[in-house]
Amino acid sequence: MDFLALDFETATAQPDSPCELGIAIVRGGVVREVRNWLIKPPQWPFFSPYNIAVHGITPQDVAQAPRWRDIWNEVADLLHENVVVAHNAAFDMSVLRSTLAGQGLVHPTFQYFCSVSMARKVWPGRTSYGLGPMCAFHGIPLRHHRAGNDAEATAELVLRATDSRPSFDIIQFLLESKVKVGAFYPGGHRTPSGKVVASM
Repeated sequence: MDFLALDFETATAQPDSPCELGIAIVRGGVVREVRNWLIKPPQWPFFSPYNIAVHGITPQDVAQAPRWRDIWNEVADLLHENVVVAHNAAFDMSVLRSTLAGQGLVHPTFQYFCSVSMARKVWPGRTSYGLGPMCAFHGIPLRHHRAGNDAEATAELVLRATDSRPSFDIIQFLLESKVKVGAFYPGGHRTPSGKVVASM
């Protein structure tokens, strides 16, 4: 089973303010690598005190970090034609969509799903489907709200959900579990609910 897990942290409430990105790479049902980038957002040096309180990343931490355009080719190559998961994917995909629009960059082509929606289908009846409670339930180590750690934990959560079907293709698993899938493609974005949004 092959897929990527992605997580963003942002500097402000604006979705086009990524200050950290983590991607966990799953190949053959195992997390093979976790990549993490600190990013200097367009709003630098302004960071919301609320956001700093959540993730602990400060303007000083990213003062020498690359801008989005400096990492985008590497990130785009990873995403291209892959299946991507994020926990509360609506947030992470809005960050990606807004950041690409703000930079005038073309969407890559990939499919994605939300691990919150997946968890609701696979483990119904839980009181909370947040990443922290779900990781605690499954004994998955988590240093919450740092992008690489959250991405790796999200990947492990998906692997727990597919434990009984490790040979499945990820899309086959999602179809059988009735988890809706969205997509990015040059010129637009389709949400898991089927809403189509043109890229700016």
